[in-house]
Amino acid sequence: MALIGLVRVSTDKQNTQRQHDALDPICWKMFEEKISGKLATDDRPDLLTALSYVRDGDLLCVQEVDRLGRNLLEGLIVLNDLFQRGVGVKVLEGIAAGEHTERSLILDLALALAEDRRRDIVRKTVNGLEAARARGRIGGRRLVVDDDKRAAILARRERGESIRTIATGVKVSVGVVHKTLTEAKTTL
Repeated sequence: MALIGLVRVSTDKQNTQRQHDALDPICWKMFEEKISGKLATDDRPDLLTALSYVRDGDLLCVQEVDRLGRNLLEGLIVLNDLFQRGVGVKVLEGIAAGEHTERSLILDLALALAEDRRRDIVRKTVNGLEAARARGRIGGRRLVVDDDKRAAILARRERGESIRTIATGVKVSVGVVHKTLTEAKTTL
């Protein structure tokens, strides 16, 4: 029997260190993914790799059950597949903490709560953005190009400078220069 660890966060910008700190000392092998847990199992290549690696008698180890996914149906499919193959699940924290070798109400409930928490986060985010818009605020990053930078980009391009040279001179990315030039063409 081997403990096989699965670490998951939703985006590249999120840190996995907390999960690694909990799993690395006890797991034989680790798999890490930086992808949304709401996705179908087939759309999560690192999860598929971990699932194909585990063998009969192994335990797939996660810090919390929502690391398996935040979609109840997909989570149940993963658990059923594991249990049918003789693979158990070890959850370190949360209401489903412990070793599981078959489906149980507590595992189902933990997955349902994970999906509900995700839905709540999305709802609160949407509400917050709507409230900010109602107050005249627009979410997202601040604009990099003000009117002066826009004029400088257009003037330099008209003089025949390369996009890379313009980007360096105006101190913006090449992508910002491309976007500014494209927007200028569409407004003409």
